[in-house]
Amino acid sequence: MNEATMTDLSERLSSPFDPTADPLWLMIDDEFTPTREHEFEALFSVANGYLGSRGSLPFGTSLSAPMVFIAGVFDIVPPSTLPELVAAPGWTLLSQATGANRLATESLALLGHRRMLDMRQGIFRREFRFSDKEGRVIHVRFLRLASLADRHILLQSSLCTAETYSGPLAIRSGFVQSPGSATQTFSSSTTCRESPSGPVQILAGRTHAGTTIALAVAARLNAATASEHAPRINISSTAGAMDNVMQMEVEAGKAYQYDWLEACHTSRDNPYPEQAAVAQLERLLAEGVTPAIRRHVEAWARRWQAADVEIEGDVEAQRAIRFACYHLISAVNPADERVSIGARGLSGSGYKGHVFWDTEIFLLPFYTLTDPPCARALLMYRFHTLAAARDKARRLGYTGALYAWESADSGEDVTPPYAITPVGEVLPVVTGLQAHHISADIAYAVWQYWQATGDDDFLCNAGAEILVETARFWAGRGEIEGDGRYHIRKVIGPDEYHDEVDDNAYTNWMAQWNLDCACTTVGMMKERWPQPWRDLAGRIGFDDRELERWRSVSAAMYTGMDAERNLIEQFQGYFELEDIDPAQYAPRSLPLDIILGRERTRRSKLVKQADVVMLLHLFGERIPPAMLEASFRYYEPRTEHGSSLSPAMHALIAAQIGDMDMALRYFRQAREIDLADNMGNASGGVHMAALGGLWQALVFGFAGLRTNETGLALRPNCPPAWRVVRLKLLWRGRQLALRIGPVQLEIELLNGTSIPVTVGNAPAVLLDAGRTSRWEWTDGTWKELASEYR
Repeated sequence: MNEATMTDLSERLSSPFDPTADPLWLMIDDEFTPTREHEFEALFSVANGYLGSRGSLPFGTSLSAPMVFIAGVFDIVPPSTLPELVAAPGWTLLSQATGANRLATESLALLGHRRMLDMRQGIFRREFRFSDKEGRVIHVRFLRLASLADRHILLQSSLCTAETYSGPLAIRSGFVQSPGSATQTFSSSTTCRESPSGPVQILAGRTHAGTTIALAVAARLNAATASEHAPRINISSTAGAMDNVMQMEVEAGKAYQYDWLEACHTSRDNPYPEQAAVAQLERLLAEGVTPAIRRHVEAWARRWQAADVEIEGDVEAQRAIRFACYHLISAVNPADERVSIGARGLSGSGYKGHVFWDTEIFLLPFYTLTDPPCARALLMYRFHTLAAARDKARRLGYTGALYAWESADSGEDVTPPYAITPVGEVLPVVTGLQAHHISADIAYAVWQYWQATGDDDFLCNAGAEILVETARFWAGRGEIEGDGRYHIRKVIGPDEYHDEVDDNAYTNWMAQWNLDCACTTVGMMKERWPQPWRDLAGRIGFDDRELERWRSVSAAMYTGMDAERNLIEQFQGYFELEDIDPAQYAPRSLPLDIILGRERTRRSKLVKQADVVMLLHLFGERIPPAMLEASFRYYEPRTEHGSSLSPAMHALIAAQIGDMDMALRYFRQAREIDLADNMGNASGGVHMAALGGLWQALVFGFAGLRTNETGLALRPNCPPAWRVVRLKLLWRGRQLALRIGPVQLEIELLNGTSIPVTVGNAPAVLLDAGRTSRWEWTDGTWKELASEYR
């Protein structure tokens, strides 16, 4: 049976690995490299926005770091004073033993290994063949998933075949703490109870912060593969751990299937988490695992129907964009609006699971245009943490709302006070005090979401309040000085090499936009929804005189646009800094700021990551084309890409200006951040912002998409080697299908009412449902050829 249609667990386990069946949907690794095991575990993670489980070894060896991350559950573990995302005990321990020989890579000869991530269906598979000292060969296949249909369920199964051995076999399952990991130790207890489907074990614990975590687990020998002799089951439990050992007699050449199931609930989502977890697990056991897998597969099929991107002509680009979409889909839960996505999602402990501006600027566009309920939930997290943003602004002497640079569950700022460099230098971290652009980043995402979805309920009941309170912050953050310009001093822009700078262009442009957008929102609320506006204005004490202040501040904003140089200056005084060519220091093993030292780096034009280039992306329509390209070409050679956020943004702008060689070079660099670990830290989890940026580079760069309140615009620049790119987008309840080639473009409205679409410099066309509009690149412009109806 084809892998794409299999929904039965036994069929999946027994089917041979066939990477040629659908290579563009699979991540394959044929080698076992102990020194890179932690890195691979992040790449092969399975997650569903509520639970995330790394693609760890099932044997619980020192080569592996098995962890389960639970979205929204943070804890402070002394001596640390900062909250970090809780990593529950790894549930993946599933090993076999023949007598005294435990089947593990550290003790037996490894005859073969392969692991595969089926991104189409969200299923991780792994396969081993071992030989012990007596030459007995055991073949073991594993399967693992985090259900996208029932987000509280994790499922793992193994199929063990003793190829040349008959005799006793022990199968062990349970929890394991990861040696040397950041796994939290919380007070826990274990119990076992009988259910109609057999024994169920419960591991319940409480974090230091008081959140109860309940894990209900069950192990079963599949009846179809059971031994003639009833297996003997021994269960042992200790604090924070649990073992389930099944001893049985096996026959040579016969396969035995063992299922290991887990249901997880916490007091965040249920007042009685233990009872909820047990009840959920019992329902799963009663119906069997095959229906659960079928629902999981169907849920993934629905998401891919809206989110898949097809690239013909570049296998590596195709696999990379699906890898990005897979982890983006895995990281979010539309049912929980009090959690967001950390920098490494649910695949690792990097950055302690903290939430950054990454979510709104790098991730939100994917969800807004493919799965709006997920985008809404993420923005509602910011609404629910608005009180903490107001408190932060007040503590620093400002008005309005200043969002945390790093936040956890409460929205309070949890940015660490210092960092230690690779050479042991202790550096103060001041982003929590100076990286104020995050408030405008969140406001920007609010407006982009409303424009694309028309979700008036969200705007009236959450979005407008965010826009107003962030505008209040910017209206009081700076001053109109003697030159008549509004200056915002002592900030950090996206380029973190330069702190305490004046008038960072990205920050000022975002602040100006935030003020303008808030004015627009207030006017629109008064006109369209007068009663909700009166309720909001009364609740937050709004005075119409604030609008006058916002308009005057916006009009006076210092923007850094230098007409003489035809450039945007990153901040005041940037052009006078030392010019250093990074190429002179290549090759190198350390970041250039470490080689040069902090102070010389600050006095130089070196840029850590896209800063003005980010501005070019977000406000490209407002910048003269010549200034946009000149600014990009000025900052591109000076950018170090010391952040994973940077390469994709450079690919995006390079594609927009038609420099395909540079765009593809940066696109490759962005995709290799995880897939080739080119930054050397993939073991801490996949880089969510880089993955979101990769999707944006394709959609906003190569496809040239732009959105506004009235419709869509496209300026495609498809690489010649990409024969065709196919993708679907959602805009205000309609789904559009795009088919883009180097010189061809097709746009089809699949459903809904008419939508205006602009291609290149041509007049907008009104696209009706079922109509396909065809275009061709001719004589340096896009021309419409014909339209066709289904």
